[in-house]
Amino acid sequence: MALWRLYYHFVWSTKERLPLITPAIEPVLYGYIIGKANTLGAIVHALGGIETHLHLVASIPPKLAISNFVKNIKGSSAHHINHIDSFQTTTTLRWQRGYGVFSLGPKQLSIAVEYTLRQKEHHSTGNLFPRLEEDTHEDDGPAPWNHGVAITGIKVLKP
Repeated sequence: MALWRLYYHFVWSTKERLPLITPAIEPVLYGYIIGKANTLGAIVHALGGIETHLHLVASIPPKLAISNFVKNIKGSSAHHINHIDSFQTTTTLRWQRGYGVFSLGPKQLSIAVEYTLRQKEHHSTGNLFPRLEEDTHEDDGPAPWNHGVAITGIKVLKP
């Protein structure tokens, strides 16, 4: 078995930031997400949020791509909630496209857990980490490596 210590802080929103995570849905949704993450071999350190988005602090095994983990959690959790009879009279749970993910070191883990578990309090007092609460549809990852700049000194070897 491989030794791994990988910590991530995820954030994703409901479709159009609608308040779809109601007090009735929240415990069922969170329970499902924790169970699904465990099934995928991940470890959930914290899960919390408000009506419009959630934060998940988790460790994901290196054999599982981050994008596959999030896709699986988001898709299956919405499907699960939307097929519970008692919730079918309310608005359908749909997730916004995309997500935020931040890698954490062991020393940052407790801060991320605390922040995640106290989401409702942080939002009511305005005591937020702005970078974790951004709502954007744009990918803010690194620019393409070529980005219009001439690259010199590279030889392409043909087989």
